[in-house]
Amino acid sequence: MPETGVSRAQHADISNATAGPGTGAGPAATAAARRTALLVTLVLGGLTALPPLSMDMYLPALPAVTDALHAPAATVQLTLTACLAGMALGQVVVGPMSDRWGRRRPLLLGMAVYVFATAICVFAPTAELLIGFRLLQGLAGAAGIVIARAVVRDMYDGVEMAKFFSTLMLISGVAPIVAPLIGGQVLRFTDWRGIFAVLTVVGVALTLVVWKWLHETLPPEERHTGGIGEALRTMRGLLGDRVFTGYMIAGSLAFAALFAYVSASPFVVQAIYGASPQTFSLLFGINSIGLIAVGQINGRLLVGRISLDKALGFGLGVIVLAAVALLLMTSGVFGEVGLVPVAAGLFVLMSAMGLAMPNTNAQALMRTKHAAGSASALLGTSSFLIGAVASPLVGIAGEETAVPMAVVQVVCAVGAMVCFLVLCRPWQRQS
Repeated sequence: MPETGVSRAQHADISNATAGPGTGAGPAATAAARRTALLVTLVLGGLTALPPLSMDMYLPALPAVTDALHAPAATVQLTLTACLAGMALGQVVVGPMSDRWGRRRPLLLGMAVYVFATAICVFAPTAELLIGFRLLQGLAGAAGIVIARAVVRDMYDGVEMAKFFSTLMLISGVAPIVAPLIGGQVLRFTDWRGIFAVLTVVGVALTLVVWKWLHETLPPEERHTGGIGEALRTMRGLLGDRVFTGYMIAGSLAFAALFAYVSASPFVVQAIYGASPQTFSLLFGINSIGLIAVGQINGRLLVGRISLDKALGFGLGVIVLAAVALLLMTSGVFGEVGLVPVAAGLFVLMSAMGLAMPNTNAQALMRTKHAAGSASALLGTSSFLIGAVASPLVGIAGEETAVPMAVVQVVCAVGAMVCFLVLCRPWQRQS
């Protein structure tokens, strides 16, 4: 498949679009630059939206899958774990590939395999086979996650990169809102297999969009020419950077706290508190709106006015407090509480992710211009592996209690704060 190169003029157009007025470009050039930047933003937003779309559209169907495949809840939750593990492992492969061969070709290959694997999920006859197909889906879908972050690093730096990550959160954040609502509505007309059919169509459409409109952002002269050995040495060097590793682990643990909610909430909201799939979808969407809103406050109001570390530290502190409150409520310290207080605690926890997630990514990638693909792979792999470990733990005590979910969230939130303070040592640097 031919590779579409990005010209220096295209890079200049994108830079002018992000620089704003007064940069010397004429009105026509400025308008073209803004259209170019908007198009790139939408494409990258679609790629980063694919993982939550793949995970969250399926969430309202988890109890139905348990019944249809005659499998216990813990086994069905492994379909989420398998997809996460695949996305984690796939990034380790695709990230270095994109540093060597450019961003476009590995992305298109991954998208094609994603479509194939998702179509197979439609016909899975057993929980075990569904787990296997979800693993393949995650392995292929990893290309969109890791390469989208690498493209951002190719195009932006510093404060502009942090702002762009917040913009991506706005776009990709629509997916968690829309996906469960779509999933709940699809279940009105068909069974859980129809959800994977819809995801297949979405994958085909996004693949065509990438093929037509996403240009190459890594010039040939900036690509790595070494093989696996060089890729491993690059990753080892990145992990040897204490500050990069601190941001990576802090962000990964925050993501694990979020995914503990994603994995457990269908059973907590529906099985424990008796809500319908549509009510669950509505609550999930409200929480996602909170995450998006705080992400936009971060990108539009905070970035450039206060240090990224201060915003990140505040976000992690709120996550810790929300997780502790959820543990106290679900363990009965305040007596028997209903759905509303628990939902409020989950809303605060999810909203604070809008400060934690874009700022950990931006701070880590600012240190890795020389190997954006490999750094993006490490960030994604760490997040998804830790999330995959957290996923089955939330159901370890069965479907009748939300305490394991809250315990996992507290441990992950406190761990993220400790890593941020001990490894990143924000007071020693200015962001």
